Amino acid sequence: MTKVYPLKFQPILKERLWGGTKLAEQLNKPSISDITGESWELSGVQGDVSEVANGEYKGSSLNALIERWGPDLLGNSVIDRFGKEFPILIKFIDAKQDLSIQLHPHDELAKSRHNSFGKTEMWYVMDADKDANLIVGFNQPMTREKYVESLENKNLLEYMNYEKVTAGDTFFINTGKIHAIGAGVLLAEIQQTSDITYRVYDFDRRDKEGNLRELHTDLALDAIDFEQKDDFKVSYDRTIDKVNPMVSCPYFKTNFLQLTADMKQEAGSRDSFTIYMCVEGKAEISNEAGSASIRKGETILLPANSETIQIETSGCKLLEVTL
Repeated sequence: MTKVYPLKFQPILKERLWGGTKLAEQLNKPSISDITGESWELSGVQGDVSEVANGEYKGSSLNALIERWGPDLLGNSVIDRFGKEFPILIKFIDAKQDLSIQLHPHDELAKSRHNSFGKTEMWYVMDADKDANLIVGFNQPMTREKYVESLENKNLLEYMNYEKVTAGDTFFINTGKIHAIGAGVLLAEIQQTSDITYRVYDFDRRDKEGNLRELHTDLALDAIDFEQKDDFKVSYDRTIDKVNPMVSCPYFKTNFLQLTADMKQEAGSRDSFTIYMCVEGKAEISNEAGSASIRKGETILLPANSETIQIETSGCKLLEVTL
């Protein structure tokens, strides 16, 4: 059994038509672009596999570490379900402009069409401009026919549900739910490992070459959940110096930790890796093999065979993610 220290990874920065500068200005990401929309913190997506940024294994890819350590890194239960594919994609997102209105397919549809996982995700709002909002779901009962007609008439926005947001607001976006991140929102995103998005409306924007972005109208029709549901806003406790459950679904479990003092956690029975995303403050996180510092906008991966996790801090907010 190999004991591995807490691992940090190089951010993978993505320019997006709708991106801005908050990832550099607020989260210290090494971006010089004024349209950086995403920082992929922990990724096993083909072509965008994360590389270790600290310690002895600096420069090693996440996939190489999984191949080397397997269940010691991921956990036996994770290997049983997902093999050696890292099942979660962790991001920070800065929306200077509205994202396209979109949705994601479920596992079965994504597998048959794209040989991919589906994309269930959650958002934790870190910062929001005044009156910033998200689009989540429909604002009235919807039918396939009414939806198609709204696309033809270019009045889809009339049927969208807008949610004004502030820091700390959390949303769970199940597959099939139509949604968009609004302008002025900086958030942490936890999702299945998938880059499959069906874009259905993009405000007729053009890219830097003057082209309209591709829409996926036909693919989306079989993937949309047309029901009007109020199931997306996550209500969670914010008790200080406690582990507060936020989201528990088949693809990830997320807890909220607002710490004002050190915390020790027994992790030996988890049978899963543990991820910490720092959304405020800073901390030192250690296991039996070593330690690593984390500050706002950084992410750490601890291997499944960590027996104890020690968090040393005088003040931080963390999202703790496991399977």
